[in-house]
Amino acid sequence: MAPKRNPLKLNKLQLKTLTLLQELARLPDMATPNAETGEVLITGFPPPHGNHFHLGPYIVMGRDATGLRNEAVWRALNRKALAYGSFPIALTLTPAGLAYETGLQDQILHGADH
Repeated sequence: MAPKRNPLKLNKLQLKTLTLLQELARLPDMATPNAETGEVLITGFPPPHGNHFHLGPYIVMGRDATGLRNEAVWRALNRKALAYGSFPIALTLTPAGLAYETGLQDQILHGADH
């Protein structure tokens, strides 16, 4: 049997935010992995650039990133044991948060051309 899609029933904003956090966790200037726990501490958030921002090799539209600055989204991810942290300073993704399949990468992470 195939795994259930979105088993924690995250809403669209939470899924978008988790997708972005997973990508931030891959960027050494924005995140610090903890090899012992498998968690990743995210302390850097990209600054806006007009109606978008740059995230590694990707461009993300601002409308897809509103959850990064939304305390309710951070609390929801905490309740579901995907992340925890001190809003709005730093957030730690748990191994479950890093591995959660959001299915939105192709929809909100766009290839950069500038």
